[in-house]
Amino acid sequence: MNNNVPAQRNAAIDLLRGLVMVIMALDHARDFWGGYTPSPTDLDVTTVPLFFTRWITHICAPVFVFLAGTAAYLYGSRRNPAQLARFLFTRGAWLILIELTVCKYVWIPEPGYSLVLIQVIWAIGWSMIALAGLCFLRPAAVAIIGLVIVCGHNTLDSLVPSDFGGAAAIWTILHERGPVQLSEGLTWMVSYPLLPWIGVIALGYGFGTTVSFDIDRRRKLYMRLGLAMIAAFILLRASNIYGDPVAWSAQATTSFTLLSFLNTSKYPPSLLFLLMTLGPALCLLSLFEGWSSGRLRKVFLVFGRVPFFYYVLHLYLLRFTAIPVSFALYGAEAARPPPGPAGSAMLGLSATYVAWAISILILYPACIWFARLKERRREWWLSYL
Repeated sequence: MNNNVPAQRNAAIDLLRGLVMVIMALDHARDFWGGYTPSPTDLDVTTVPLFFTRWITHICAPVFVFLAGTAAYLYGSRRNPAQLARFLFTRGAWLILIELTVCKYVWIPEPGYSLVLIQVIWAIGWSMIALAGLCFLRPAAVAIIGLVIVCGHNTLDSLVPSDFGGAAAIWTILHERGPVQLSEGLTWMVSYPLLPWIGVIALGYGFGTTVSFDIDRRRKLYMRLGLAMIAAFILLRASNIYGDPVAWSAQATTSFTLLSFLNTSKYPPSLLFLLMTLGPALCLLSLFEGWSSGRLRKVFLVFGRVPFFYYVLHLYLLRFTAIPVSFALYGAEAARPPPGPAGSAMLGLSATYVAWAISILILYPACIWFARLKERRREWWLSYL
């Protein structure tokens, strides 16, 4: 999550990023306090409230990656391409390291190092490294490359790792969610295949050129783009022709038919998933351009200006407050993988929302402190946090 932008920050971007940070905590509160099961997107076992608790958080990862590209463009607007590429490469490598170490022990808090869950920080890190090569091109060219990847990668859905023989692991990392066996005692579980996320960050980089437009032009452009993406999602999804590997279908009730329609694929993110999430995000960005005051605005700005700090802190807060509760409730069974607790308190949806609210109240003063620290000091290492 790149938060290095020019001194005159675009408040709407920070507001959008801050909003999705708050929403993201709801998803992880659901995991660590509500329970990993039942699956909120499995229509055979989910409920409408559980589905939408998960569905609303789908906006988070696409916005993170998209705005990382936008922030990269803004950072590079004051530097030459070589300087930008150097920063993107080192920043990306740093995020990959964090995913494989600091974040690993949130998702799999084992004393050893046998299983690593590969998630969004990994995807952003490698996407930044890819952007380090692309940033020597014109922003329009980068955006076109991103558009081709995002719109076209679902044509590859029929390919599976076994089709690639000895390169099966590479295809898993690029486009297929699943395990990669690195050695007898080490497995990576890839949840965020890289190819579509590289497309998203490239689109965000090209989008960065619009930040210099006057505010009225930005608001109109963002709203029109957002509405066009939402319309494209509805039309493509209704057709069941292209854009997602899983078609929607009529269900026993109207509400569950709607759930089927909205239940697009995140791993990897399909074209329809990205239209469904980035379209509303651009509409929100348009609205945020005109938001100039209010307490809630201040809250979102604080979280949006320290995203990496918030991300790591909120994971540790939610995870390691839930684990003692899990062991108190379930004893040795607390460590059993899903459908066991896996360290989750497994207290259901009501506890999810309570834990979410409490975590935001705890994180807010910590993030205010760190945001003020970054304003006062200019050490280079702070740009990596």
